[in-house]
Amino acid sequence: MNRRSFLVTLTGAVLSQGFSVAQSGGRRLGKIGLELYTVRRELEKDFEGTLVKLAAIGYEELEFAGYFSHAPREVKAILDGHGLAAPSAHIPFASLREGWQAVLDSAHLIGHRFLVCASVPPEARRTLDDWKRAGELFDRVGEASRRAGIQFAYHNHDFEFAQVNGQLPYDILLAKTDSALVQLEMDLYWITKGGQDPLKYFALYPGRFPLVHVKDMDSTPRHFFTEVGRGTIDFKRIFAQATAAGVKHYFVEQDECPGSPFDSIKISFDYLKELKF
Repeated sequence: MNRRSFLVTLTGAVLSQGFSVAQSGGRRLGKIGLELYTVRRELEKDFEGTLVKLAAIGYEELEFAGYFSHAPREVKAILDGHGLAAPSAHIPFASLREGWQAVLDSAHLIGHRFLVCASVPPEARRTLDDWKRAGELFDRVGEASRRAGIQFAYHNHDFEFAQVNGQLPYDILLAKTDSALVQLEMDLYWITKGGQDPLKYFALYPGRFPLVHVKDMDSTPRHFFTEVGRGTIDFKRIFAQATAAGVKHYFVEQDECPGSPFDSIKISFDYLKELKF
């Protein structure tokens, strides 16, 4: 294989993992996504106008957290009209128990390839047995999703890293669920706030993390949300292991912004666009 053929092959491989080869060495992210919870208030006031602003910043992929009373076909038409894709959506825990077929139908219409349980509510996670039952439910929903051609996943906060009878709930979910049916969307802020290292889990469970939330943590005692690149999380170190982790989609998220969320997410986008790792 000559040098040109090698570079073409390498470029194809890294693009499939969600990043590109930088001209001056190293890698950069390819498509950068946004978790729409960040702009939830703006979507409620002006759904399409908000999506237009996101596209103008440069975001190409979106992860939904509700459709704000818009029908799936309408959502799809708006996305197509502005060159946007929505490979993933967050789904409430209650929908796993009732109405999952309707969720799958909407996902197909919009074009989601991943459906992610956003969280386990407090009443369903009091004990280790609760977490084991949650894992069993995830497997069942994951199997139904697999038959429909969609991958099910779970998104963490920090409570999964608080010990319950000497065990971490996150470890239980990873160990007790079928890796083909239940994958993980790692929130890099919350796992860090929970006192754990993302790379530890990337090494223990390679290929299990197709999605990540790219969210930074400030240096104040509160350890609050901040724009990506302005906080304490070493994204270069984490992204360098993305291939082993199986990461394909990177969604910026900032739960709360100090001013306009559009200003914050542009700062995050600009930082990530130039980041080499």
